[in-house]
Amino acid sequence: MARRATEETQERRAEAVRLRRRGVSFEDIGDALGVTKQRAHQIYRAALAEIPAQEVAEYRAEQAERLDEMLRKAYEVLERKHITVNNGKVIYLDDEPMEDDAPTLMAIKTILQIEERRAKLLGLDAPARQQVEVDGSLRYEIVGVDLDQLK
Repeated sequence: MARRATEETQERRAEAVRLRRRGVSFEDIGDALGVTKQRAHQIYRAALAEIPAQEVAEYRAEQAERLDEMLRKAYEVLERKHITVNNGKVIYLDDEPMEDDAPTLMAIKTILQIEERRAKLLGLDAPARQQVEVDGSLRYEIVGVDLDQLK
């Protein structure tokens, strides 16, 4: 019985990794596995913990390559000229087609999201270590109370 549970666990982990590599969200992975989004994430993390370091490096490289392709496409949108269209008609301003800033702003937002994901993937945003020293003394201050009235 334990062997069957292990086989099922391994199959679920493999499916979670396969889906995630295709870019499927944890919510959709959870739906496919019949679990919550949080449980899908746990299953995925458990699968990653079992993967040898070489495979993790390959996965990171694969993800970085996907992010590079997305970034190229987002920059193409950013650099393109966008005109404003309303009800299927081009809007003009002073006899020139009026530019639409919305696609440009969305491309910028997308680029920032891709860069944020890349930083997480590569560990670039790791928290800085802080050292706190305490001298052992403690001081209390009571604000808004007249100490003479308390006597």
